Amino acid sequence: MTHRFRRIPLILFAVLALASLVACSGGSDSGGSDSKVLRVGTEGVYAPFSYHDPATNQLQGYDVDVARAVGEKLGRKVEFVETPWDSMFAALQADRFDVVANQVTITPERQAKYDLSQPYSVSEGVIVTRADDNSVHSLDDIRGRTAGQNVTSEWGEVAKAHGATVVGVNDFTQAIKLLNQGRIDVVVNDSIAVYAYLAETGDTSVKIAARTGQKTEQGFAARKDSGLMPDINHALDQLSADGTLTRISNKYLKADASGSPQTTKAEPPSTWQLISDNLWPLAKATLTMTIPLTIISFIIGLVISLVVALGRMSRNRIPQAVTRFYISIIRGTPLLVQLFIVFFALPEIGIKISPFPAAVIAFSLNVGGYGAEIIRSAITSIPKGQWEAAETIGMSYATTLRRIILPQAARVAVPPLSNTLISLVKDTSLASTILVTELLRTAQIAAAPTYEFFALYATAAAYYWVVCLVLSFAQGRLETRLERHVAL
Repeated sequence: MTHRFRRIPLILFAVLALASLVACSGGSDSGGSDSKVLRVGTEGVYAPFSYHDPATNQLQGYDVDVARAVGEKLGRKVEFVETPWDSMFAALQADRFDVVANQVTITPERQAKYDLSQPYSVSEGVIVTRADDNSVHSLDDIRGRTAGQNVTSEWGEVAKAHGATVVGVNDFTQAIKLLNQGRIDVVVNDSIAVYAYLAETGDTSVKIAARTGQKTEQGFAARKDSGLMPDINHALDQLSADGTLTRISNKYLKADASGSPQTTKAEPPSTWQLISDNLWPLAKATLTMTIPLTIISFIIGLVISLVVALGRMSRNRIPQAVTRFYISIIRGTPLLVQLFIVFFALPEIGIKISPFPAAVIAFSLNVGGYGAEIIRSAITSIPKGQWEAAETIGMSYATTLRRIILPQAARVAVPPLSNTLISLVKDTSLASTILVTELLRTAQIAAAPTYEFFALYATAAAYYWVVCLVLSFAQGRLETRLERHVAL
């Protein structure tokens, strides 16, 4: 018994080596850019600039079509990488794509840090309020009010600079929804987005209360000294000269690129039709992304948990210290930060991992940190006499663990590990922040062009609930099965 933990350092070393190998192999999938492909980062939930057509689920929008047109002029195939705006520039710096096409406002600060193209759209700032609010006439009137803004956007900075209390939102459509619900007072944004929203929805509950007096220009953004901008600017000149930019603008914005409105209105689909149309896409995302991500991460996390638990129980101080430090890091940092480190930070030291493997690594390590203490407590709950009895009949440490200790510890560990699994199902929604199109991301994509957030989010919540119900039922059956082997 005194030597049963001698092999723990070797096991830990093997696991770490395997993890490094997986990370390196994952990086090979996200290698450097192909010169024949232009990788474009865009949100995919920012109607009318970048969103999915509800009928076909194809990515489209003003920025999307402009990027495709530029790619044609350059003779390069365009591949879109859908990324939340808050992570857009971190992903650009991590070489996840070559350029950003997502209404990037051209500012001196951005010009100093990134390569920016010449503008392909020009707009002016407007202040949107509820239709019955007549108290806002200029930016000075938003002081002390609550503004719904993307906190990293140019308009968020404008609202903050004029004394508004900024509430962070993911996108413009969410801000308008909060305004309609009375949760915020104003939204500051560019005119073409507002005009397009009004034309698309016919919403009469909000209005343009004032103009900011600020003109803004939007262009492509790339990493500094990328060498892409001369060719992109030349392509934009051609698209402007042949009228392509005007046609794309009129198609999506119901206005020209300078913000002149038109009066055409589209009839939005009914809420029930929207839910019906998206039942299968949401189910498909659940079956092909959310559930596999959960299962793979949990299985790998269980292996890590067992190794770390045994390391914590080792009499050798080295594995004890290593595993204690690992558990402390995992339990002491948010899961979202862990995802960002794996996906956005590791490329800065040369380790690039594709979205799905990156999510698996982050979730597995997280499960390993929490599961280790569950398994350790379950193992220590087994009387020491069991170990001693096994040793007296000549059982090795590995055989004792496999045939005597773990079967009994499993009965103790199943309930808390099942709770960890159920939590993991819900935590997979965070994978949308690192480009994994799972259940929540699919719901966001469906809601963006229609502004029906409650209907789509409620449907996604129902899918999560059903998956968790199934797991809870399986947990009960497993506990009943394990109880049969307990002597009365």
